[in-house]
Amino acid sequence: MTTDYLADVKKYDGNADEAIVQKIVRHLGIALRNRDSSLVSASDPTELARVKEKWCEKKLGIGGDEADKAIDTTCKAMAADRSKSRVTFYYLVAKELGKLGSL
Repeated sequence: MTTDYLADVKKYDGNADEAIVQKIVRHLGIALRNRDSSLVSASDPTELARVKEKWCEKKLGIGGDEADKAIDTTCKAMAADRSKSRVTFYYLVAKELGKLGSL
């Protein structure tokens, strides 16, 4: 299962670290069992606010404009992908914030 997530992340970061992807998968746990909650709706402000609060602020320790900018950059990077994997989205946000090493 992790290999599917890793393959998706590698579409955006060819050097993605499998161990980091696995940590994100473990962090998300039950959310990945349901198709709807395993995806991020980049057009839903409530969803993006949740990503900011739960992932950026609580897990990564970064909030405010810096978190908003990282989320916006990730939305733009994944714009062509209709089904935005939550694992990939979180990975790219963490990468943008320079926090992959702290996961």
